[in-house]
Amino acid sequence: MKKGEFALLGALATLAMMIAGCGGGGGDTTEALTKVEFIKQGDAICKKGNLASETEVEDFAKENGFKLEQPNRDQAEELVTEVLAPNLQRQAEELDALGAPMGDEAEVDALIASLEKETAEFAKDPVSFFKETALAKTIRLENAYGFKVCGGG
Repeated sequence: MKKGEFALLGALATLAMMIAGCGGGGGDTTEALTKVEFIKQGDAICKKGNLASETEVEDFAKENGFKLEQPNRDQAEELVTEVLAPNLQRQAEELDALGAPMGDEAEVDALIASLEKETAEFAKDPVSFFKETALAKTIRLENAYGFKVCGGG
């Protein structure tokens, strides 16, 4: 990875936190949420996760003695595998637990599946997180569904 790509790490980390996935049909609720309520609760989960990731990214850099603008390849990979990917997975699980609104199960399940697949790819190839296309499908699905925070709205 080129040095210039690492300079964007802070911005990319923020972007990744903003695009945290949006949930599927796996909730244990007695009554399905409306689409408006699902988006509201989902965006709250993403916002909370984004803030947590920002803190975790800063703490990780401080603990490992590097500036976010200048991590080496190993530090950047560890940041993705230890902080960012787990946070995205955790958000996907929380969003999935909400349960999809009635009639939107397939669309919401596609969001979750996309996020989980892309997050798993980061675990296998952390450098892929820094590509322009990272989480592109998930972002597109989230925006199309109507999220404001998840996917960057």
